[in-house]
Amino acid sequence: MANKLRQKWTTEEIVLEIFNVVFMTCFVTMTVYPVLNTIAISFNEGIDAVRGGIYLWPRVFTLKNYRTVFHMENLLTGARISVLRTVIGSLSALFVNALLAFVVSRKNFLFRSQLSLFWLITMYVNGGLIPTFLLFRNLKLTGTFWVYVVPGMVSAWNMLVIRTFMEGIPDSLEESAQLDGAGYMTIFFKIISPLCKPVYATILLFIAVGHWNSWFDAMIYNRLKTQYTTLQYELMKLLSSVMQQSGSAESAKNATAASVTPVTIRAAASVVTMVPIIMLYPFLQQYFQTGLTIGGVKG
Repeated sequence: MANKLRQKWTTEEIVLEIFNVVFMTCFVTMTVYPVLNTIAISFNEGIDAVRGGIYLWPRVFTLKNYRTVFHMENLLTGARISVLRTVIGSLSALFVNALLAFVVSRKNFLFRSQLSLFWLITMYVNGGLIPTFLLFRNLKLTGTFWVYVVPGMVSAWNMLVIRTFMEGIPDSLEESAQLDGAGYMTIFFKIISPLCKPVYATILLFIAVGHWNSWFDAMIYNRLKTQYTTLQYELMKLLSSVMQQSGSAESAKNATAASVTPVTIRAAASVVTMVPIIMLYPFLQQYFQTGLTIGGVKG
């Protein structure tokens, strides 16, 4: 049986298979190696890391880099705010975008084309940083936690992706529910939403990554409010201060004594910020590919 299967392989198929294996191996290596290299540097002694030559394993193992990161001022506050904004902001944005997508995807909705065009324009045109800041200040959002949540609730791209997915659901399901007396909210929660789990998971992951990695809004709107700082903003300040001080003689002495350098601190901070998102991916992986491909089929 095995010989018969081998005979069915043509020369072109064998060459294509070899090419696919080599290409995917190189692609995975290029993707995974920087992460493993960053982890190795983060666990390496700082002065030794300056010499270079660290690849997949630390040469002089130490935990001082992580101690430096975790002893930062306001780190716990930033981590708590980052978690809260990621959870609250992601769930609220998913709900709002899904509800808008459901409305626009209804064929009997009068202004579906006009609203879709209006949201599409916002993907390419915005008011600019200063008008946006003034708007948020007039809305009393600056200096509060809700400046992280409210402005990002509606996303034209996320809404259009969910709408495209919903338009692929057979109309017969909605018609059958309406014959049984179901209203639009019942149809949305009990019929449409369960079928949209793949695209929901994909969009939720995109939104969560955006919230977790965001630091610019904390610097612009809550710079003087340390109780609303974020983890990414605190790590950004750490990296900036370390790199600014790395050139002075005094800081060089301190670095030698503490066995940490900007290279190792940057690596440790990168690992700290990427671990939570990496842990989230396995739970959404089964929906991720399906939601991304099906949601992007139509324009």
